[in-house]
Amino acid sequence: MLAADPLSDVLSLLSARSLLSASLRARGDWSIRFASDGVKFNAVLEGGCYLVSEGGQARRLEAGDCFLLVNCGAHVLCSDPSLPPVSPSEVFGPDHTACIRPDLPGEGLFAVGGRVTFDDADAGLLLDALPPILFVSGRSRQAATIRWLLARLGEEWDEKRPGGSVAADHLAQLLFVELIRVWLDQAEAATPGWLQALGDRRIGAAIRLLHGDPARNWRLQDLAEAAGMSRSNFALRFRKLAGMSPLDYLLRWRMRLGAKALRSGAQPIAAISYSLGYRSESAFSNAFKRINGIAPQQYRRDRQNG
Repeated sequence: MLAADPLSDVLSLLSARSLLSASLRARGDWSIRFASDGVKFNAVLEGGCYLVSEGGQARRLEAGDCFLLVNCGAHVLCSDPSLPPVSPSEVFGPDHTACIRPDLPGEGLFAVGGRVTFDDADAGLLLDALPPILFVSGRSRQAATIRWLLARLGEEWDEKRPGGSVAADHLAQLLFVELIRVWLDQAEAATPGWLQALGDRRIGAAIRLLHGDPARNWRLQDLAEAAGMSRSNFALRFRKLAGMSPLDYLLRWRMRLGAKALRSGAQPIAAISYSLGYRSESAFSNAFKRINGIAPQQYRRDRQNG
């Protein structure tokens, strides 16, 4: 049995799904402006190009490089940042593929892109913890798995074998997870949040315990001992990395689980309360209203009627 995995827990809570949806082959001079609403990812499989963010900053991308965009506004992919961009509708066909100047000699670009969908009710839990642009170099030591995934994605896209679209989507899901893993390994001085705390060996161990048994009556001392730290040092480091205390983290995670249970079925509120470690329905209801600003009964009605 696998140990508790908070990142998997969150992706499951959000019903996260990655879909490979477009490919681009280009030679010569070209420039395309894309909208960046939601969460999108792109990977360069062959050749190279530039990524120009909405603020005008250009970054060179080479084969093996990937990036994730999180509600960051428009961006441009191009052969030269000085070129005026066109809209995707001018180069992409109904099948979401584009092939620009294939007759020209020399190495061309081959890139694939997709999107990540979430349950909107909890999407902020992950999106607020990620930077607007998450970039991973294919040359980095940690990117070996990403390079393998990209090779497989290219094969699935090109060979059109039976089951290829399903295989590509699963590979895209793995790519999304691996991008977050590598970013966590490389992140420095990141904004406090649960993802950053998870990347710390000692604090991450405590978070895994909380996710493994959220109904337990955890004491700060229990968690500190599991992390191999004194109670005071553990509490200070947890707050520094996560931006909240360990018990506040547990409370908020319980309320996330409770909210999903209220949205997804007709399980009695009393049963949800006990499953999350509350001895009475009123205790759970008070905690839920304090965090979400609405009573569980009303929350369920609003979601069912919406």
